[in-house]
Amino acid sequence: MNYQKRRLLSTYFSVVISISLVLFLVGVLGLLLLNSKKVADHFKEQIAFTIYINDSAKPIEIKQLQKSLALRKETKSAQFISKEAAAESHANAIGEDFMEFLGYNPLLSSIDVYFISDYVSPAFLAQLKEDFEQQAYINEVFYDRPLLEILDENIKKITQGIMALSALFIVIAILLINSSIRLSVYSKRMIIKTMQLVGATKRFIRRPFIWKHLQLGILGAFLACGALGYMLYELNLRFPELNLLGKPEEAGLIFAAVIAMGILITAISTFFATQRFLNLTTDAVN
Repeated sequence: MNYQKRRLLSTYFSVVISISLVLFLVGVLGLLLLNSKKVADHFKEQIAFTIYINDSAKPIEIKQLQKSLALRKETKSAQFISKEAAAESHANAIGEDFMEFLGYNPLLSSIDVYFISDYVSPAFLAQLKEDFEQQAYINEVFYDRPLLEILDENIKKITQGIMALSALFIVIAILLINSSIRLSVYSKRMIIKTMQLVGATKRFIRRPFIWKHLQLGILGAFLACGALGYMLYELNLRFPELNLLGKPEEAGLIFAAVIAMGILITAISTFFATQRFLNLTTDAVN
């Protein structure tokens, strides 16, 4: 009797571990997908859209331009840099005062604009550049277009790759969890057939199996969520600049998806596993 109990507990333990490990890997890919976008957004918001202003521009025109830029819904920040500040920054960068031998300051005042990542795209910035350069008091508009195009293209490739890998892992998760549950149900095939012989309905026989494996699935999902939470916490400590816990609703979405997968996969797998043995003849079960 003790041997059978230990064997049953061992079977349940292997099911829980299989579920938790597989769901943990799926959760890691989900978090990677979300945070790869966060990293990409961080780099997008570092791309400066610089508007160079002619010396002939009136102060009121510069103030109106800066105010209009700051009020745009796409703008994260807009900073005015005077030609004197630009000269000082350039002199510090090259290590010498270039105005001493030039005799004048050739640099222009400018406004550095940084946009919210959702709006940063080659098409948006190209259209904005064209619109601003039509103003008479604006000399030139500059942004790193090649970098933006490369970044935009690589983001799409990485996102598509992670999504494909996530889909593959979900299929693997279903197959592995289904295999573990089938082995668990197989160990009780004689009990299933005995209950069937004494007149129990298929629904009555399936119910306790589905309920038990649902409990195992939920337990495995919570273990996976616990491991994911610990991993997020550690990564946030080591890389605070990524602000991985800045939006807890994103992590909550992944945890909810992991728990839902644990429940759904175990319920469906248990149903079909018990149904398989219910449909077998007594000779086939032996």
